[in-house]
Amino acid sequence: MASNGSGENLIVCFGEMLIDFVPDVAGVSLAESTGFLKAPGGAPANVAVAVTKLGGHSAFVGKFGDDEFGHMLADILRKNNVNDEGVLFDQHARTALAFVTLKANGEREFMFYRNPSADMLLTEAELNLDLICRAKIFHYGSISLISEPCRSAHMAAMKAAKQAGILCSYDPNVRLPLWPSEDAAREGILSIWKEADFIKVSDDEVAFLTQGDPQEEENVLSLWYDGLKLLVVTDGEKGCRYFTKDFKGKVAGFSVKTVDTTGAGDAFVGALLVSIEKDNSIFENEEKLREALLFSNACGALCTTQKGAIPALPTTEVANELIASAN
Repeated sequence: MASNGSGENLIVCFGEMLIDFVPDVAGVSLAESTGFLKAPGGAPANVAVAVTKLGGHSAFVGKFGDDEFGHMLADILRKNNVNDEGVLFDQHARTALAFVTLKANGEREFMFYRNPSADMLLTEAELNLDLICRAKIFHYGSISLISEPCRSAHMAAMKAAKQAGILCSYDPNVRLPLWPSEDAAREGILSIWKEADFIKVSDDEVAFLTQGDPQEEENVLSLWYDGLKLLVVTDGEKGCRYFTKDFKGKVAGFSVKTVDTTGAGDAFVGALLVSIEKDNSIFENEEKLREALLFSNACGALCTTQKGAIPALPTTEVANELIASAN
């Protein structure tokens, strides 16, 4: 597949895609689990698929192992209409794996196999900068900052996007087991903080980054900086809070039967990026922003109602039905 969608409305997602092995029974430890379902994962890839499921155009930039799992993941991207011009395969490294424990409440714990995995070995020279510079939005996380050469590739891609005037979107997606230490994680995540135009963090991530209560507004605002267009804090089923230079507020969430929270934040981000891509005046128009965040909340909630991230990502129609039924 060559190109999907015109450059004007492309959302390019950069980073990792991996396989999550999820226990077939919730509420058991990895050791107790008798079977695992394999589920495609990796936050930037989930966002890319969330975008296409909502009718947007996306591309994924990242590296897989030249192995069965890597080709399976690339195939999943193509089947979901994600542009794969930025996808590479590494002959010498494996595709990353993660074993995910689903606790009884649907929350997760991770155990990663990456030593090093192919996504970590993406080099600056391998970047498809032409694809990146065709984007309207460039979206990334922080896992790609953990080790070289991927960190340098991430920095170069971000710099190219910024120079081209492309909106930069950042969802740090804190995964502590992958960093050398908590301090290294905090420092690494904050090292590129001021490059972004839009940042989404969870309440847990606010607590981690500020080392304070995420419900205290002054802690959240310590993450604000002049030049940021929008900061969104997701509060799980409670919904989300938003901050721009001119206004702030919160938008209630939806109560659904949660099975697995994997990918909920990615569904939320994908939905919001689709709304921003359609009309970036939402940064200045509070009514439009609230409408977009309600839609994002609906997408995030729906994603928790079934196992796995990508299969659970909703369509626009289903999200609108949830919004209508809640009114």
